[in-house]
Amino acid sequence: MDTAMVNEVLARYLQADLATNTKLAYSNDVAHFKQWGGVIPATAEMVAMYLAAFAGVLAAATLTRRVVAIHHAHIQHGHASPIHHAMVKSTMQGIKRVHGSAQRKVRPIYKQQLEDMVDVLHGLKGKRDKALLLIGFAGAFRRSELVAIQVEDLSFVEEGVVIHLPHSKTDQQGVGQDVAIPYIKGKYCAVKALKQWLRFSAIHHGAVFRGITRYGKLSDKALTPQSVALLIKHYAKAIGIHWQAVSGHSLRVGLVTNAARAKVDTRKIRQQTRHQSDAMLQRYIRDTELFINHPVKAIWSG
Repeated sequence: MDTAMVNEVLARYLQADLATNTKLAYSNDVAHFKQWGGVIPATAEMVAMYLAAFAGVLAAATLTRRVVAIHHAHIQHGHASPIHHAMVKSTMQGIKRVHGSAQRKVRPIYKQQLEDMVDVLHGLKGKRDKALLLIGFAGAFRRSELVAIQVEDLSFVEEGVVIHLPHSKTDQQGVGQDVAIPYIKGKYCAVKALKQWLRFSAIHHGAVFRGITRYGKLSDKALTPQSVALLIKHYAKAIGIHWQAVSGHSLRVGLVTNAARAKVDTRKIRQQTRHQSDAMLQRYIRDTELFINHPVKAIWSG
């Protein structure tokens, strides 16, 4: 096998090692670098200048991901990566020191807020959005996972529904993951809402959550991840909560936060969220426990 063919095969396997969403993010990151004037292969000075150009404009976490994307682009094309050069490292460290590296916190959707959102829904769009909100919350789905759900991925069983995810951010090997959502009593049952939406919309195959025109016509195409984020913000605003702080991730964070408040074992929460460890969960759980056994309350209640 000649060198060109070896490089082609190697690039294919390196590309396959990344989850679909990660590949898309890296592709967009490299495109942004090139639009600025960067090239692959790049020098350490070029990457450092790119970082400096967007320091304070883009979040430090975003720039960190851009650096990783540039690194992957070099490796995939058989080039030496410049990101380990002292100039790139020092520039990135300086940006974090000056502009900070804290991640933006996404506000969770709490149980009562979710119920309030659902209560204002009606009509065809309302049935879709009720199912989307409740399934998104109960399954702790990322917005990209939510819009990718197909009818063929659903298995209704006696206890509820099992939703198969062929691809997920935490499923780097692409073997798929199953998410179980049980029946619950009352009008906020995600499984019942999903069944009602499928029956009312007459969707029998393909995308479960689809666009609806302003004339009430159902599209055959799935909603976009951005549509989910806008939808959640819209309903947050409708019930009077700080809608700028919520995002497409708020349903997922909401499941973690509400489960932690209910003292659900972290192992069971991770089973639902598909997290590999407690590390990410602890950030949400710590926020939940800020006011539990607070010393000020103890002082004044004595």
